[in-house]
Amino acid sequence: MRVGLDLEGTITCISSFGDLKNKLTQAPLSLKMSGTQELILKGARAAFASGKTRDLTFRETQLRGLLRLLIEHEDDILEALHKDLRKAKLEGSIYELEVVKAEAISVLKHLKEYASKEHLPINALGALDRGYILREPYGLVLILGAWNYPFTLTFKPLIGAIAAGNCVVIKPSEVSAESASIMAKLLPKYIDPVCYPVVLADVDGTKSLLKNKFDYIFYTGSSSVASSILQAAAPNLTPVTLELGGKSPCYIDDSADFKLAAKRILWGKVMNLGMTCIAPDYLLCSRSAQEEFVKVTHQVMKEWYGSEKLQSQPDLPRIINKRHHQRIKHLLDTTKGNIIYGGETDEEDLWIEPTIVVDVQSNDSLMQDEIFGPILPIVNVNSPEEAVDFILDKPKPLALYVFSKKQEVYNKMIESTSSGGVCINDVVWQNAWHGLPFGGVGNSGMGNYHGKYSFDTFSHKRGVLIRGFSYLSEKLGEARYPPYTPDKLKFFKLILKYFEACNVTFSPL
Repeated sequence: MRVGLDLEGTITCISSFGDLKNKLTQAPLSLKMSGTQELILKGARAAFASGKTRDLTFRETQLRGLLRLLIEHEDDILEALHKDLRKAKLEGSIYELEVVKAEAISVLKHLKEYASKEHLPINALGALDRGYILREPYGLVLILGAWNYPFTLTFKPLIGAIAAGNCVVIKPSEVSAESASIMAKLLPKYIDPVCYPVVLADVDGTKSLLKNKFDYIFYTGSSSVASSILQAAAPNLTPVTLELGGKSPCYIDDSADFKLAAKRILWGKVMNLGMTCIAPDYLLCSRSAQEEFVKVTHQVMKEWYGSEKLQSQPDLPRIINKRHHQRIKHLLDTTKGNIIYGGETDEEDLWIEPTIVVDVQSNDSLMQDEIFGPILPIVNVNSPEEAVDFILDKPKPLALYVFSKKQEVYNKMIESTSSGGVCINDVVWQNAWHGLPFGGVGNSGMGNYHGKYSFDTFSHKRGVLIRGFSYLSEKLGEARYPPYTPDKLKFFKLILKYFEACNVTFSPL
């Protein structure tokens, strides 16, 4: 890493490791230079203390800068995504560029509204007082991005953190090394490099980074790593948001439109070759529904990709690296289920063919952990109630999917289970629905973001009460002073009862 300093010791430029392209297959890279980290954090903290990030105009300028980066360097970003994941141009454009642009534009449009004071109705004992909620930035935020959607899962929380007025240390995933390198190269040219420094580090370097004190940590990744994030945050009681994953179930009943259901479920499974935290992880259905689904699957895949081998299709990405490829292949090799579609693998090409496995039991290798790949196991259940029991026997997932024309069926599934989010008769689409929070619960994460929820996540809600010195104001509250008497208690009860009975609220002065 190269850090440029001016005469006063202020960090002015942070750029990339030249060798990050080696990824994880060569000598590991590590940011162990604690002195360099110290300088970066000191500069960012000093910038926050100066108050510059609290200025709404400054925040708007930074968000516009990020938007310009996405527009002016679309080709560079798409090239990095192709090198990391072999992502097709269209998929990269939609899910890594356009969704982030839309987020930035929306937040810019509503920023003044998000940042405004929230005035509260006046209560019984404060008829002449004013109360409001002030949304303040936490301070120095650490964002730990993910490799499967490197730009979306780094830039979306970054948009919220900037909008809320924080300084941010941006740590992209070292696994998607090309994307991380592009971020480190471009971000300092478009947003303030002192307020928003980029740190490139491997696992050891990230552990070193986490030893520093932050005011908020936002992590996207696996549950196993999330535990270490919480441990690092604990000594300073640092608040965290954890965007994780889990085995998101998909239930389809016999009333569903199987052609549409199959198209939507398969799309959610082949998109990014299954490396999506809210991809449907497994399917629950009756044997008759399974037969119909499998039949339609062959039709849909032929419509999409023709008769050629799927491995030759330019629209299908590759697994990120050999380690993840070997993990997914091991699941296929050890399953006791029957592969009725796909199943081909090629480690040199990092290829796993979209695969459907039937006759899968709850103790199967495919049912233990999140698959995070293009394999769809099907587990047979005889009723929605049996499906609910199966889901409740596993940790809370990031998403729940139900395909049914019967409202009573999907309502029952929603009411009887717990998940980060729900989508009825589609998959993944809830992530694109403006106005819905995105986040997990239990093992699938804590906290949420997107749009206004991102702003709130990175803001401390500071309650403010302003009182005056008027005679009436003091009279309403003087019963609080000693000596305490029955008459004073009676007065308190009378005042509270009166305001409650009248349902009185006041607009602030």
